[in-house]
Amino acid sequence: MSVPRIVVAGATSGVGKTTVAVAIMHALKKRGHKVQPFKVGPDFIDPSYHTFVTGRQSRNLDAWLMGGKGVVESFQSACRDADVAVIEGVMGLFDGMSGKDDFASTAHVARLLGAPVILVVDAAKAARSIAAVALGFMHFDRRLKIAGIIANNVASDRHVGYVADALSEKVKAPVLGIVRRSPVAKIEERHLGLVPAQELAEKRRREIVGAAKYVQDYIDIGMVLELCGKSRLPKAPVQKQATKIAKIAVALDESFNFYYADNLDALQLKGAELVFFSPVSDEKLPGNVDGIILGGGFPEVLADRLEKNRRMIRSVAKAVEGGMPVYGECGGLMYLTRSISGYKGEKRARKMAGLVDADTVMTSRLTLNYTEADCDGPLLGRAHLRGHEFHYSSIENIAGDSRFAYSLNKGKGVVGGRDGFCIGDSSLAAYMHLHFASGRLAERLVRSCARHARR
Repeated sequence: MSVPRIVVAGATSGVGKTTVAVAIMHALKKRGHKVQPFKVGPDFIDPSYHTFVTGRQSRNLDAWLMGGKGVVESFQSACRDADVAVIEGVMGLFDGMSGKDDFASTAHVARLLGAPVILVVDAAKAARSIAAVALGFMHFDRRLKIAGIIANNVASDRHVGYVADALSEKVKAPVLGIVRRSPVAKIEERHLGLVPAQELAEKRRREIVGAAKYVQDYIDIGMVLELCGKSRLPKAPVQKQATKIAKIAVALDESFNFYYADNLDALQLKGAELVFFSPVSDEKLPGNVDGIILGGGFPEVLADRLEKNRRMIRSVAKAVEGGMPVYGECGGLMYLTRSISGYKGEKRARKMAGLVDADTVMTSRLTLNYTEADCDGPLLGRAHLRGHEFHYSSIENIAGDSRFAYSLNKGKGVVGGRDGFCIGDSSLAAYMHLHFASGRLAERLVRSCARHARR
Protein backbone atom coordinates (compact mmCIF):
# COMPACT_ATOMS: atom_id res chain seq x y z
CA MET A 1 0.00 0.00 0.00
CA SER A 2 1.25 3.48 -0.87
CA VAL A 3 -1.13 6.19 0.28
CA PRO A 4 -0.30 9.82 -0.62
CA ARG A 5 0.99 11.67 2.45
CA ILE A 6 2.19 15.10 3.52
CA VAL A 7 3.64 16.50 6.76
CA VAL A 8 2.64 19.97 7.97
CA ALA A 9 5.59 21.20 10.04
CA GLY A 10 6.47 24.45 11.77
CA ALA A 11 9.70 26.40 11.78
CA THR A 12 9.01 26.74 15.53
CA SER A 13 6.15 26.14 17.93
CA GLY A 14 3.34 28.69 17.76
CA VAL A 15 3.48 29.40 14.02
CA GLY A 16 -0.08 28.17 13.42
CA LYS A 17 0.64 24.69 12.12
CA THR A 18 -2.42 23.20 13.86
CA THR A 19 -4.73 25.68 12.15
CA VAL A 20 -2.99 25.13 8.79
CA ALA A 21 -3.09 21.33 9.18
CA VAL A 22 -6.77 21.39 10.13
CA ALA A 23 -7.50 23.69 7.18
CA ILE A 24 -5.79 21.31 4.74
CA MET A 25 -7.60 18.30 6.22
CA HIS A 26 -10.95 20.09 6.01
CA ALA A 27 -10.38 21.21 2.42
CA LEU A 28 -9.33 17.75 1.24
CA LYS A 29 -12.36 16.17 2.89
CA LYS A 30 -14.66 18.70 1.22
CA ARG A 31 -13.16 17.63 -2.11
CA GLY A 32 -14.38 14.11 -1.39
CA HIS A 33 -11.16 12.53 -0.12
CA LYS A 34 -10.94 10.14 2.84
CA VAL A 35 -8.37 12.00 4.93
CA GLN A 36 -6.44 10.06 7.57
CA PRO A 37 -5.02 12.50 10.14
CA PHE A 38 -1.96 12.02 12.35
CA LYS A 39 -0.09 14.01 14.99
CA VAL A 40 3.65 13.71 15.58
CA GLY A 41 4.50 13.43 19.26
CA PRO A 42 2.56 12.53 22.40
CA ASP A 43 -0.07 15.30 22.23
CA PHE A 44 -3.68 14.36 23.06
CA ILE A 45 -5.44 17.61 22.17
CA ASP A 46 -4.55 18.46 18.56
CA PRO A 47 -5.72 15.00 17.38
CA SER A 48 -9.20 15.77 18.72
CA TYR A 49 -9.42 18.66 16.22
CA HIS A 50 -8.23 16.41 13.40
CA THR A 51 -10.88 13.83 14.26
CA PHE A 52 -13.57 16.50 14.44
CA VAL A 53 -12.90 17.94 10.96
CA THR A 54 -12.12 14.68 9.09
CA GLY A 55 -14.53 12.25 10.74
CA ARG A 56 -11.65 9.77 11.10
CA GLN A 57 -9.76 8.96 14.29
CA SER A 58 -6.44 10.80 14.40
CA ARG A 59 -3.42 8.76 15.50
CA ASN A 60 -0.20 9.74 17.26
CA LEU A 61 3.18 8.95 15.72
CA ASP A 62 5.97 9.15 18.30
CA ALA A 63 9.32 7.47 17.76
CA TRP A 64 10.21 7.62 21.48
CA LEU A 65 6.99 6.00 22.66
CA MET A 66 6.45 3.61 19.75
CA GLY A 67 9.82 3.03 18.11
CA GLY A 68 10.34 3.39 14.37
CA LYS A 69 8.59 0.10 13.64
CA GLY A 70 5.60 1.11 15.73
CA VAL A 71 5.31 4.43 13.89
CA VAL A 72 5.30 2.75 10.48
CA GLU A 73 2.87 0.01 11.53
CA SER A 74 0.41 2.48 13.07
CA PHE A 75 0.56 4.65 9.93
CA GLN A 76 0.00 1.72 7.59
CA SER A 77 -2.81 0.24 9.65
CA ALA A 78 -4.72 3.53 9.93
CA CYS A 79 -4.34 4.29 6.20
CA ARG A 80 -5.74 1.02 4.87
CA ASP A 81 -8.87 2.65 3.36
CA ALA A 82 -7.67 6.28 3.19
CA ASP A 83 -7.13 8.42 0.08
CA VAL A 84 -4.57 10.74 1.63
CA ALA A 85 -2.75 11.15 4.96
CA VAL A 86 -2.06 14.54 6.56
CA ILE A 87 0.45 14.51 9.42
CA GLU A 88 0.72 17.51 11.75
CA GLY A 89 4.18 17.96 13.22
CA VAL A 90 5.28 18.90 16.72
CA MET A 91 7.32 21.94 17.85
CA GLY A 92 9.89 23.00 15.24
CA LEU A 93 10.65 20.64 12.36
CA PHE A 94 13.96 19.36 13.76
CA ASP A 95 13.15 19.59 17.49
CA GLY A 96 13.38 16.18 19.15
CA MET A 97 14.84 14.55 22.24
CA SER A 98 17.97 16.71 22.31
CA GLY A 99 20.01 19.28 20.41
CA LYS A 100 22.48 16.61 19.26
CA ASP A 101 20.12 14.96 16.77
CA ASP A 102 16.50 15.00 15.65
CA PHE A 103 15.39 11.71 17.18
CA ALA A 104 11.59 11.73 17.81
CA SER A 105 11.20 14.99 15.88
CA THR A 106 8.82 15.77 13.03
CA ALA A 107 11.75 15.39 10.62
CA HIS A 108 12.51 11.92 12.02
CA VAL A 109 8.91 10.78 11.51
CA ALA A 110 8.79 12.31 8.02
CA ARG A 111 11.88 10.29 7.03
CA LEU A 112 10.42 7.09 8.53
CA LEU A 113 7.31 7.56 6.39
CA GLY A 114 9.01 8.89 3.28
CA ALA A 115 6.76 11.94 3.47
CA PRO A 116 7.47 15.38 1.99
CA VAL A 117 7.10 18.40 4.27
CA ILE A 118 5.16 21.64 4.05
CA LEU A 119 6.99 24.21 6.20
CA VAL A 120 4.83 26.79 7.98
CA VAL A 121 6.67 29.99 8.93
CA ASP A 122 5.35 32.92 10.96
CA ALA A 123 5.83 36.09 8.92
CA ALA A 124 4.26 38.44 11.47
CA LYS A 125 7.52 40.24 12.30
CA ALA A 126 9.59 39.73 9.16
CA ALA A 127 9.48 40.06 5.39
CA ARG A 128 12.57 39.26 3.28
CA SER A 129 14.08 37.44 6.27
CA ILE A 130 11.41 34.76 5.88
CA ALA A 131 13.25 33.58 2.77
CA ALA A 132 16.45 33.15 4.81
CA VAL A 133 14.56 31.07 7.38
CA ALA A 134 13.01 28.85 4.71
CA LEU A 135 16.34 28.47 2.89
CA GLY A 136 18.07 27.42 6.09
CA PHE A 137 15.49 24.72 6.76
CA MET A 138 15.75 23.39 3.20
CA HIS A 139 19.53 22.97 3.43
CA PHE A 140 19.74 21.78 7.04
CA ASP A 141 19.05 18.11 6.25
CA ARG A 142 19.26 17.01 2.62
CA ARG A 143 17.59 13.67 3.47
CA LEU A 144 14.35 15.54 3.99
CA LYS A 145 12.20 16.96 1.19
CA ILE A 146 10.63 20.32 1.99
CA ALA A 147 8.07 20.41 -0.79
CA GLY A 148 6.46 23.78 -0.16
CA ILE A 149 6.23 26.85 2.08
CA ILE A 150 3.25 28.51 3.79
CA ALA A 151 3.78 31.94 5.31
CA ASN A 152 1.33 32.68 8.12
CA ASN A 153 0.20 35.86 9.94
CA VAL A 154 0.93 38.31 7.14
CA ALA A 155 -0.43 41.79 7.90
CA SER A 156 -1.22 43.64 4.64
CA ASP A 157 -1.13 43.50 0.85
CA ARG A 158 2.21 45.27 0.92
CA HIS A 159 3.55 42.73 3.43
CA VAL A 160 2.25 39.90 1.21
CA GLY A 161 4.20 41.35 -1.71
CA TYR A 162 7.47 41.54 0.23
CA VAL A 163 7.18 37.95 1.47
CA ALA A 164 6.15 36.60 -1.93
CA ASP A 165 8.99 38.41 -3.74
CA ALA A 166 11.62 37.23 -1.26
CA LEU A 167 10.51 33.59 -1.36
CA SER A 168 10.19 33.46 -5.15
CA GLU A 169 13.68 34.94 -5.59
CA LYS A 170 15.57 32.82 -3.07
CA VAL A 171 13.62 29.59 -2.43
CA LYS A 172 13.05 26.87 -5.01
CA ALA A 173 10.15 25.20 -3.17
CA PRO A 174 6.75 26.54 -4.23
CA VAL A 175 4.88 28.99 -2.02
CA LEU A 176 1.63 27.16 -1.26
CA GLY A 177 0.02 29.99 0.63
CA ILE A 178 0.46 33.36 2.29
CA VAL A 179 -2.18 33.60 5.02
CA ARG A 180 -3.45 36.99 6.15
CA ARG A 181 -3.62 37.60 9.89
CA SER A 182 -7.15 37.44 11.33
CA PRO A 183 -8.84 36.72 14.66
CA VAL A 184 -11.01 34.25 12.72
CA ALA A 185 -8.01 31.91 12.48
CA LYS A 186 -7.42 31.75 16.26
CA ILE A 187 -8.34 28.63 18.25
CA GLU A 188 -9.01 28.92 21.99
CA GLU A 189 -6.25 27.65 24.25
CA ARG A 190 -5.94 26.44 27.82
CA HIS A 191 -2.98 25.95 30.18
CA LEU A 192 -2.13 22.57 28.60
CA GLY A 193 -2.59 23.77 25.03
CA LEU A 194 -5.70 23.81 22.88
CA VAL A 195 -9.04 22.93 24.45
CA PRO A 196 -10.07 19.36 23.50
CA ALA A 197 -12.73 19.26 20.79
CA GLN A 198 -14.86 17.00 23.02
CA GLU A 199 -15.39 19.95 25.40
CA LEU A 200 -16.31 22.58 22.85
CA ALA A 201 -19.83 23.90 22.55
CA GLU A 202 -21.48 23.94 19.15
CA LYS A 203 -20.64 27.64 18.74
CA ARG A 204 -16.92 26.94 19.22
CA ARG A 205 -17.06 23.98 16.85
CA ARG A 206 -18.48 26.27 14.18
CA GLU A 207 -15.63 28.68 14.89
CA ILE A 208 -13.08 25.89 14.28
CA VAL A 209 -14.68 25.11 10.93
CA GLY A 210 -14.74 28.86 10.21
CA ALA A 211 -11.01 29.11 10.95
CA ALA A 212 -10.33 26.14 8.67
CA LYS A 213 -12.34 27.66 5.85
CA TYR A 214 -10.65 31.03 6.25
CA VAL A 215 -7.12 29.61 6.15
CA GLN A 216 -7.75 27.10 3.35
CA ASP A 217 -8.83 29.92 1.03
CA TYR A 218 -5.24 31.21 1.16
CA ILE A 219 -3.69 27.79 0.37
CA ASP A 220 -3.34 26.08 -3.02
CA ILE A 221 -4.97 22.79 -1.98
CA GLY A 222 -4.59 21.28 -5.46
CA MET A 223 -0.85 21.86 -5.31
CA VAL A 224 -0.71 20.36 -1.79
CA LEU A 225 -2.29 17.18 -3.15
CA GLU A 226 0.15 17.08 -6.08
CA LEU A 227 3.12 17.35 -3.71
CA CYS A 228 2.11 14.41 -1.53
CA GLY A 229 4.63 11.58 -1.41
CA LYS A 230 3.75 7.93 -2.05
CA SER A 231 6.74 5.94 -0.76
CA ARG A 232 5.98 2.26 -0.25
CA LEU A 233 6.37 1.06 3.34
CA PRO A 234 6.51 -2.40 4.90
CA LYS A 235 3.05 -3.91 5.18
CA ALA A 236 1.49 -3.64 8.64
CA PRO A 237 0.77 -7.04 10.22
CA VAL A 238 -2.89 -8.01 10.54
CA GLN A 239 -3.72 -8.33 14.23
CA LYS A 240 -5.89 -11.26 15.26
CA GLN A 241 -8.77 -10.38 17.56
CA ALA A 242 -8.53 -12.25 20.87
CA THR A 243 -11.55 -13.78 22.60
CA LYS A 244 -13.18 -11.35 25.01
CA ILE A 245 -11.95 -12.15 28.50
CA ALA A 246 -12.60 -8.93 30.46
CA LYS A 247 -15.01 -6.00 30.49
CA ILE A 248 -13.28 -2.70 31.28
CA ALA A 249 -14.96 0.61 32.14
CA VAL A 250 -13.16 3.60 30.54
CA ALA A 251 -13.78 7.13 31.84
CA LEU A 252 -14.63 9.41 28.91
CA ASP A 253 -16.19 12.86 29.36
CA GLU A 254 -15.30 16.55 29.68
CA SER A 255 -12.74 15.79 32.41
CA PHE A 256 -11.18 12.56 31.12
CA ASN A 257 -10.47 12.32 27.41
CA PHE A 258 -6.71 11.90 26.94
CA TYR A 259 -6.45 8.50 25.27
CA TYR A 260 -4.33 7.24 22.42
CA ALA A 261 -6.63 5.57 19.91
CA ASP A 262 -4.00 2.87 19.45
CA ASN A 263 -4.20 2.07 23.18
CA LEU A 264 -7.94 1.50 23.09
CA ASP A 265 -7.54 -0.63 19.96
CA ALA A 266 -4.76 -2.66 21.58
CA LEU A 267 -6.90 -3.38 24.65
CA GLN A 268 -9.71 -4.67 22.46
CA LEU A 269 -7.35 -6.78 20.36
CA LYS A 270 -6.04 -8.38 23.56
CA GLY A 271 -9.52 -9.39 24.72
CA ALA A 272 -11.09 -6.35 26.39
CA GLU A 273 -14.67 -5.27 25.92
CA LEU A 274 -14.64 -1.52 26.53
CA VAL A 275 -17.61 0.35 27.99
CA PHE A 276 -17.48 4.09 28.58
CA PHE A 277 -18.73 6.11 31.54
CA SER A 278 -18.61 9.65 32.94
CA PRO A 279 -17.21 10.37 36.41
CA VAL A 280 -18.79 13.82 36.03
CA SER A 281 -22.35 12.83 35.10
CA ASP A 282 -22.98 9.12 35.79
CA GLU A 283 -23.99 7.98 39.27
CA LYS A 284 -22.19 4.63 39.21
CA LEU A 285 -19.87 2.43 37.19
CA PRO A 286 -21.31 0.36 34.32
CA GLY A 287 -22.56 -3.03 35.45
CA ASN A 288 -20.50 -6.23 35.50
CA VAL A 289 -17.13 -4.64 34.75
CA ASP A 290 -13.80 -6.26 35.66
CA GLY A 291 -11.54 -3.20 35.60
CA ILE A 292 -11.46 0.60 35.38
CA ILE A 293 -9.33 2.98 33.30
CA LEU A 294 -9.16 6.66 34.26
CA GLY A 295 -7.23 8.49 31.55
CA GLY A 296 -5.73 11.94 31.53
CA GLY A 297 -7.56 15.20 31.09
CA PHE A 298 -8.60 18.22 33.12
CA PRO A 299 -10.26 17.06 36.37
CA GLU A 300 -9.26 20.36 37.99
CA VAL A 301 -11.59 22.31 35.66
CA LEU A 302 -14.73 20.48 36.82
CA ALA A 303 -13.43 19.49 40.25
CA ASP A 304 -16.57 20.92 41.87
CA ARG A 305 -18.82 18.60 39.84
CA LEU A 306 -16.55 15.62 40.40
CA GLU A 307 -16.62 16.34 44.14
CA LYS A 308 -20.42 16.62 44.22
CA ASN A 309 -20.84 13.31 42.42
CA ARG A 310 -20.25 11.30 45.60
CA ARG A 311 -22.23 8.35 44.27
CA MET A 312 -19.68 7.80 41.50
CA ILE A 313 -16.78 8.25 43.92
CA ARG A 314 -18.30 5.65 46.24
CA SER A 315 -18.90 3.32 43.28
CA VAL A 316 -15.25 3.54 42.21
CA ALA A 317 -13.96 3.20 45.78
CA LYS A 318 -16.15 0.16 46.48
CA ALA A 319 -14.96 -1.56 43.29
CA VAL A 320 -11.27 -0.92 44.00
CA GLU A 321 -11.56 -1.88 47.65
CA GLY A 322 -13.12 -5.12 46.44
CA GLY A 323 -9.99 -5.88 44.43
CA MET A 324 -11.06 -4.59 41.01
CA PRO A 325 -8.02 -3.30 39.04
CA VAL A 326 -7.90 0.39 38.22
CA TYR A 327 -5.35 2.08 35.95
CA GLY A 328 -5.08 5.86 36.27
CA GLU A 329 -2.95 8.22 34.18
CA CYS A 330 -2.28 11.85 35.19
CA GLY A 331 -5.84 13.22 35.42
CA GLY A 332 -6.90 9.77 36.56
CA LEU A 333 -4.23 9.87 39.26
CA MET A 334 -5.48 13.29 40.37
CA TYR A 335 -9.05 11.97 40.68
CA LEU A 336 -7.85 9.07 42.80
CA THR A 337 -6.03 11.33 45.32
CA ARG A 338 -7.77 12.78 48.39
CA SER A 339 -8.33 16.22 46.88
CA ILE A 340 -7.60 18.74 44.12
CA SER A 341 -6.93 22.40 44.93
CA GLY A 342 -5.37 25.53 43.48
CA TYR A 343 -7.02 25.76 40.04
CA LYS A 344 -7.20 29.48 39.09
CA GLY A 345 -6.09 30.34 42.62
CA GLU A 346 -8.99 28.61 44.36
CA LYS A 347 -7.87 27.70 47.88
CA ARG A 348 -10.66 25.29 48.70
CA ALA A 349 -9.65 21.65 48.31
CA ARG A 350 -12.22 19.64 46.35
CA LYS A 351 -12.58 16.13 47.75
CA MET A 352 -11.84 13.30 45.32
CA ALA A 353 -11.82 9.49 45.65
CA GLY A 354 -9.10 9.23 48.31
CA LEU A 355 -7.75 5.90 47.06
CA VAL A 356 -4.28 7.46 46.79
CA ASP A 357 -3.22 8.79 50.20
CA ALA A 358 -2.05 12.21 48.95
CA ASP A 359 -3.39 15.53 47.64
CA THR A 360 -3.19 17.21 44.23
CA VAL A 361 -2.21 20.88 44.11
CA MET A 362 -2.35 22.87 40.87
CA THR A 363 0.75 24.98 40.19
CA SER A 364 2.04 27.50 37.65
CA ARG A 365 4.96 25.21 36.77
CA LEU A 366 4.75 23.04 33.69
CA THR A 367 6.18 19.53 33.92
CA LEU A 368 6.82 18.36 30.36
CA ASN A 369 9.19 15.46 29.68
CA TYR A 370 9.62 12.20 27.93
CA THR A 371 9.98 9.55 30.62
CA GLU A 372 11.65 6.19 31.04
CA ALA A 373 11.21 3.84 33.97
CA ASP A 374 11.60 0.34 35.30
CA CYS A 375 8.27 -0.98 36.51
CA ASP A 376 7.66 -3.59 39.20
CA GLY A 377 4.13 -3.47 40.51
CA PRO A 378 0.46 -4.33 40.01
CA LEU A 379 -1.27 -4.53 36.61
CA LEU A 380 1.84 -4.30 34.41
CA GLY A 381 4.28 -6.51 36.35
CA ARG A 382 7.95 -6.09 35.57
CA ALA A 383 8.62 -4.02 32.48
CA HIS A 384 10.83 -1.32 31.03
CA LEU A 385 8.60 1.61 30.12
CA ARG A 386 8.84 4.65 27.89
CA GLY A 387 6.26 7.39 28.24
CA HIS A 388 5.78 11.10 28.81
CA GLU A 389 4.46 13.49 31.47
CA PHE A 390 2.59 16.73 30.87
CA HIS A 391 0.89 18.56 33.75
CA TYR A 392 0.62 21.70 35.88
CA SER A 393 0.13 19.96 39.20
CA SER A 394 2.07 18.33 42.00
CA ILE A 395 1.21 15.53 44.40
CA GLU A 396 1.70 16.60 48.01
CA ASN A 397 1.15 15.34 51.56
CA ILE A 398 2.09 11.84 50.43
CA ALA A 399 1.62 9.15 53.06
CA GLY A 400 4.91 7.75 54.35
CA ASP A 401 3.92 4.16 53.61
CA SER A 402 3.08 4.85 49.93
CA ARG A 403 4.46 2.30 47.47
CA PHE A 404 5.56 3.14 43.93
CA ALA A 405 5.78 0.84 40.90
CA TYR A 406 7.99 3.03 38.70
CA SER A 407 11.65 3.93 39.22
CA LEU A 408 12.48 6.67 36.71
CA ASN A 409 15.81 7.17 34.99
CA LYS A 410 14.29 9.92 32.79
CA GLY A 411 11.63 12.40 33.81
CA LYS A 412 10.33 13.77 37.10
CA GLY A 413 7.48 11.51 38.21
CA VAL A 414 5.66 12.11 41.50
CA VAL A 415 8.54 12.50 43.94
CA GLY A 416 12.22 11.54 44.15
CA GLY A 417 12.33 9.83 40.76
CA ARG A 418 9.38 7.59 41.65
CA ASP A 419 5.98 7.35 39.97
CA GLY A 420 3.06 4.97 39.84
CA PHE A 421 1.25 4.69 43.17
CA CYS A 422 0.41 1.08 44.00
CA ILE A 423 -3.19 0.89 45.24
CA GLY A 424 -3.56 -2.40 47.05
CA ASP A 425 -2.33 -5.39 45.10
CA SER A 426 -4.15 -4.77 41.84
CA SER A 427 -4.24 -1.06 40.95
CA LEU A 428 -1.86 1.60 39.68
CA ALA A 429 -2.04 5.39 39.25
CA ALA A 430 0.76 7.46 37.72
CA TYR A 431 1.63 10.77 36.12
CA MET A 432 3.29 8.88 33.25
CA HIS A 433 1.29 8.42 30.05
CA LEU A 434 2.05 5.16 28.24
CA HIS A 435 1.58 4.07 24.63
CA PHE A 436 0.71 0.41 24.09
CA ALA A 437 2.52 0.23 20.73
CA SER A 438 3.66 -3.39 21.02
CA GLY A 439 0.46 -4.62 22.69
CA ARG A 440 2.45 -6.25 25.50
CA LEU A 441 1.31 -3.77 28.15
CA ALA A 442 -2.27 -3.91 26.92
CA GLU A 443 -2.23 -7.69 27.22
CA ARG A 444 -0.95 -7.53 30.80
CA LEU A 445 -3.58 -4.99 31.79
CA VAL A 446 -6.41 -7.03 30.23
CA ARG A 447 -5.20 -10.24 31.86
CA SER A 448 -5.06 -8.53 35.25
CA CYS A 449 -8.70 -7.57 34.81
CA ALA A 450 -9.57 -11.07 33.61
CA ARG A 451 -8.09 -12.59 36.76
CA HIS A 452 -10.41 -10.38 38.80
CA ALA A 453 -13.36 -11.54 36.67
CA ARG A 454 -12.60 -15.18 37.52
CA ARG A 455 -12.58 -14.56 41.27
